[in-house]
Amino acid sequence: MKEKRGQWNSRLGFILAAAGSAVGLGNIWKFPGKVGANGGGAFLLTYMIVVAIIGFTVMMAEFAIGRKTHKNAVGAFAMLNKKWKFAGVIGIVALFIILSYYAVVGGWVTKYVITYLTGAQFGNGSNAYATYFTNFITSPVEPILWDLLFLGVCIFIISKGVSAGIEKVSKVLMPGLFVLLIGIAIRSVTFPGADEGLRFMFTFRLEDLTSDMIVAAVGQAFFSLSVGMGILITYGSYLDKETDMVNSAKWICILDTFVAILAALAIIPSVFVTVGPDGLGMGGGFAFVALPHVFETLPGGIGHIFGLVFFVLLLLAALTSALSILESLVACVSEEFHISRKKSMAIMVIPLTLLSCGYSLSQLSTRGINLPWFDFSNGFQMLAMNAVMEKLTDNVLIPLGALAFCIFVGWVWKPKNAIAEIELEGVTFPLKKAWSFSIRYIASIAIIVILYFTVVKGIVLS
Repeated sequence: MKEKRGQWNSRLGFILAAAGSAVGLGNIWKFPGKVGANGGGAFLLTYMIVVAIIGFTVMMAEFAIGRKTHKNAVGAFAMLNKKWKFAGVIGIVALFIILSYYAVVGGWVTKYVITYLTGAQFGNGSNAYATYFTNFITSPVEPILWDLLFLGVCIFIISKGVSAGIEKVSKVLMPGLFVLLIGIAIRSVTFPGADEGLRFMFTFRLEDLTSDMIVAAVGQAFFSLSVGMGILITYGSYLDKETDMVNSAKWICILDTFVAILAALAIIPSVFVTVGPDGLGMGGGFAFVALPHVFETLPGGIGHIFGLVFFVLLLLAALTSALSILESLVACVSEEFHISRKKSMAIMVIPLTLLSCGYSLSQLSTRGINLPWFDFSNGFQMLAMNAVMEKLTDNVLIPLGALAFCIFVGWVWKPKNAIAEIELEGVTFPLKKAWSFSIRYIASIAIIVILYFTVVKGIVLS
C-alpha cells in the first residue's frame, strides 16, 4: 500500500523547518570566523546583498519546482524534463556525503555539550583545549559512537514524518535557538571593551572589498541557505497551493541572516575582549579549541555557562540542518524506489555509517586513509578522506547543482512557468522581472565564478 505523502500543517511550521535547514553549523560555527577573516563590515554587507539577490533567487526556483511537481529532487526534474534528472541526482549525492560527515561533527558537538554539563574539565596548560580536541577526534571509537547517537536521533525524528516529526520538532528547536542566541549575544556585546569588536563588525572598509572576500561571501550565502542541493525542492513539495512562497522565502532569508549576525554578535565581541582579533580563527579549531579558551577567560566567571549555551546552540543548529538533509534523502529513496520511509532509512544506515567512519578515522593522518583529488592549480593529489569529502561537496557538487537549477529554470522550464506556480491563488510577485533576470544571468554567473575559484584556483570555501 502506497504511503500518504507528507504535508506541512501550517505556514509557520514550514518557515521554521526551512529556516532550520538554512540555520546550521555554517551560521553559528563558520560565519563568525568568516566575518573575522574577511574584513568584518565589508564581508557582512556583501553577504547580505548576496542573500537578498542570489540566495533568494535560487530558493524561489527550488520552491517552485517542488510545489509544481510534489516530488523529491530527483523525481521533480524527471517529471518536468527527463533529460535534467541528473540535476536532482547531483543534489542527492551531495546530501548523502554531507550527512555522513555532518553527523560526525554533530557528534563532536554532542560530546562538548556533555563535557560542559559534567564540569568542562579540559585539562591544564596552554595547549589543553587543542590537546583535548585532537585526542578526542583522532580516537578510533569514541567519535563514531557520538556520531551514531546523533544520527540515531535524526532517524527517530524523521521516522515520525513531515508534520509530526520535522515540523513539530522545528517549532520547539527554532524558537529555543533564537532565545538562547539572543541571550548570549546581549551578554557578549555588554562586556567592557566589546565596542572594539562591534566596530570591527559594522565598519565598512573599502580596502577589505577583495575578490577573495566576495567569493567567500557568495559561497557562505549558498551553503548557509541550503540552496543547490534539492532540500528546498523537497520542502517545497510538501506545500499546499495556498502558501505564499514569496513571503515564506523572504522570511527564511531574513531569519537565516538574523541568526548569522546574532552568532557573530555572540562571538566576535567576546573574542576581542579576551584574546583580541587574532583569536578569530577558522575551521574546527575555532569552535572546539579557540572558543572554549575564550569562554574560560570571560569576565565575571560566566565562561562555563557561556560555553554550555554555545554548544547547545550549535547542537540545535546541527539537528535542524541534519533533519532537512535526511528528509530529502528519505523522500528520494522511498518515492523513486517505491518503498516505505522506514525501509529507506534502513537501507541508508550502513553506507552512511561507513562513510562517517571513514571521515572520522581519517582525522588522524598517520592512518593513511586517503583519496585522490584534482584541481587545476595543484593537479592530482592524495588527500585525507575527510578533506576530499568536504572539497567534493562544497567546491564542486553544491555549486554545480545550484548552476544546474538556475539553467533549468532560466532556460529550459522557463521563468514564466515558475512565476505561474509562484503566483497561484492570487499571490503577487512584484519582483518577477528582476527575479527572471537574476535566475538567468546574475545567479548563474555568480555560481560560475565560484566554480572557477574552487575548481581552477583550488580555493576551499568550507
